[in-house]
Amino acid sequence: MRTLSVILPRITRPSTGKAAHLHSGNRLSTLTNFGSNPGKLKARYYLPPNLAKRPALVVAVHGCTQIPADYDVCSGWSKLAERHGFALLYPQQVRDNNGNLCFNWFLPGDIRREAGEALSIRQMIQTMCSRHKIAGEKIYVTGLSAGGAMANVLLSTYPEVFAGGAIIAGLPYATALTLSQAFERMRGHGMPSTRELRAKVLSASSHTGPWPTISVWHGTRDSTVAEVNARAIVEQWRGVHGLGEAPTVTETIDGQTRKVWKDNDGRQVVTLYSIEGMGHGLPLDLASGYGKRGPYMLDVGISSTAHIAYSWGLTRKLTRDRRDEAKPTHPLYMRIVHARLRTKS
Repeated sequence: MRTLSVILPRITRPSTGKAAHLHSGNRLSTLTNFGSNPGKLKARYYLPPNLAKRPALVVAVHGCTQIPADYDVCSGWSKLAERHGFALLYPQQVRDNNGNLCFNWFLPGDIRREAGEALSIRQMIQTMCSRHKIAGEKIYVTGLSAGGAMANVLLSTYPEVFAGGAIIAGLPYATALTLSQAFERMRGHGMPSTRELRAKVLSASSHTGPWPTISVWHGTRDSTVAEVNARAIVEQWRGVHGLGEAPTVTETIDGQTRKVWKDNDGRQVVTLYSIEGMGHGLPLDLASGYGKRGPYMLDVGISSTAHIAYSWGLTRKLTRDRRDEAKPTHPLYMRIVHARLRTKS
């Protein structure tokens, strides 16, 4: 069998451009002394000048070959935080743990509650909460690829911590416990049943609810992490929430298909965004004014960052950069106008 050092560079090699200078003007600070740190991770964070008195916290977990500064610039998270007064935390993988800077979402010692990388990130969150008066009911996590899988690890092992999560091009929790299983799941092979997927989350902690809301984002042409993983994540959390098999709503948002599963109170609990024709990466809409092209940061006409922030109540509406607000012919404005005209007709 091919080794990790042979396979991972091939599947994680940036498909466009280089990551070298994306983080010029980096605004992130280093988080130190955040606990015993059994996973031996590093951490970066951002507090905007207009930080709320009891701010929300978004934990953003980068993908393989990435670093927090690049992930921040390309995703647009700190730009949104600057406008809306919430805090950001970026766990950072180190090469001593994984040569390709992937979070170890498939190693048993790193995906259990009170152990490894999962506990290190939990300690980062606790430190941010105590030092910066974070609102405990407004903590969220998102991540891309291996970072998306690690976001799902955190949601599963510490569900009481998070109000919501967004998993982008990621994988279901605890379906791989060895390297060979990890690559099988990435290819979409050997996925457990819905009952087994649900049981993995329920056994990850003693928590009995309420559970965090979940959104899943995946490209239909992702050749690195097969799209079946997105459906498996939906099944995993649909099972945990006790939702019906069929989505409550199927609609088109910014030209992409969105399926929503609601609970009995009409609350959107699980959401799946299928990005038509997109490969492996994070969906961006550069016309929104948020984000920047980079490796695995893909301009496909829908801003996952803006939609995720809005779904969590961090913004009052789907916002765009202030400098574009006075431009009535801006592409985002025109798309909204055309959508409204189609609805009225």
